[in-house]
Amino acid sequence: MQQRLQKIIAAAGYCSRRRAEDLIAEGRVRVDGRVARLGDQADAQNSLVLIDGKPVRAAQEPTYLLLNKPLGVVTTLSDPDGRRVVTDLVRDQPVRLFPVGRLDINTSGILLMTNDGDLANRLAHPSQQVDKRYLVKVRGHLTDQAKNRLAEGVRLDDGMTSPARVENVRVSGGHTWFELCIHEGRNRQVRRMCEALGYQVSRLVRIGYAFLTLGDLAPGQVRMLTKSEVNRLQKLDKKPS
Repeated sequence: MQQRLQKIIAAAGYCSRRRAEDLIAEGRVRVDGRVARLGDQADAQNSLVLIDGKPVRAAQEPTYLLLNKPLGVVTTLSDPDGRRVVTDLVRDQPVRLFPVGRLDINTSGILLMTNDGDLANRLAHPSQQVDKRYLVKVRGHLTDQAKNRLAEGVRLDDGMTSPARVENVRVSGGHTWFELCIHEGRNRQVRRMCEALGYQVSRLVRIGYAFLTLGDLAPGQVRMLTKSEVNRLQKLDKKPS
């Protein structure tokens, strides 16, 4: 059966569908000896698909993990500077996994890992508006004006953010702890929102993704998602194919 090439690559667990489109556009994908182009189709069972000269393996059993990403780990598949990457933490898995979205090197907490490229791509799409909850520690006291600005949206260099929810605010010495819930996924968004209001973030942990929470998962540990949790994630997926 003929399928779009990026769908075949994602189903094989190589990368997300969006990343597969980039690889095709870069001329790094070949099908049955010829360089592939965006829009090409292939037979997942009978076509020889190569990326950088290496064959793409057949579709693997879908796997879904929840990782508590530690500080100092990079959310990429490889790092030219030799830093530890999230895939190092799941090397014992029998399938190749990649992260859904990303957390910066100085942010810890919930990160989904999967080989289901279609679901990963859709969950990361802005149209899904998946809630992401962070535990934030800033220097100084969070004023009512700052809370209101976070709740209304903050103007950043790449535009106005969507309204956020600010909850469970508490002061500890010269710092303020609070929970911030957003559904966007801009680069370093929470840090930039706080910095735009004059607050320096000293700790940032993602404690929730959609309905998922860290529970008692220690930094660096992973657990398999239950069938019920996977079903709920799939029901969040409302973006048309």
